[in-house]
Amino acid sequence: MISTVIDFILHFDRYLGDIISSYGALTYFLLFLIIFCETGLVVTPFLPGDSLIFVAGTFAAAGSLNLLLLFLLLGAAAISGDAVNYSIGKKLSQALTEKRKLRFVKQENIDKTAVFFEKHGGKTIVIARFIPIIRTFAPFVAGAGKMKYRRFLSYNALGGLLWVGLFSFGGYFFGNLPFVKDHFSLIIMAIVIISFLPALIMKLASRN
Repeated sequence: MISTVIDFILHFDRYLGDIISSYGALTYFLLFLIIFCETGLVVTPFLPGDSLIFVAGTFAAAGSLNLLLLFLLLGAAAISGDAVNYSIGKKLSQALTEKRKLRFVKQENIDKTAVFFEKHGGKTIVIARFIPIIRTFAPFVAGAGKMKYRRFLSYNALGGLLWVGLFSFGGYFFGNLPFVKDHFSLIIMAIVIISFLPALIMKLASRN
């Protein structure tokens, strides 16, 4: 399963091309669903986010997808996903406080996100968008910590639009450059690695 997920992430350009050919406009729904699940369900942090949006942007540049529609739909998926995740965290906050763990969620991920939250406050919702794993747990921790929803929503909307905009427009303007096309798997791998760098740097800094 792990190798399949890795292959899916690194070669999403191949899969997305087949999906567009087979399902046409339904592709937008599939992309929406993946982004919504990655951000909205605490049990699916492994789904591709950054790479998926970037690849979708490259297909928009080729004319296979509409960039504006892609931006609006995936932005809505990111924002609504975080909103659902916030609600889940709020509802499960009592169980989290009493048991200090949930069967379907790694406590380690919750603890890391909580530390991140303590350091950056509400800005965590925006910053976490660009960090895999933490972006899935940030709204959950915000809900569990009873962050005011109006405040959460403003950070949520800003972060979601920035995240989707950066990678979709990045894919649109740079994804079809000859160098990027010739080294697409390496570029996607680099995006994944770079996404994890902020969390790694903060972890190393916290030890000093």
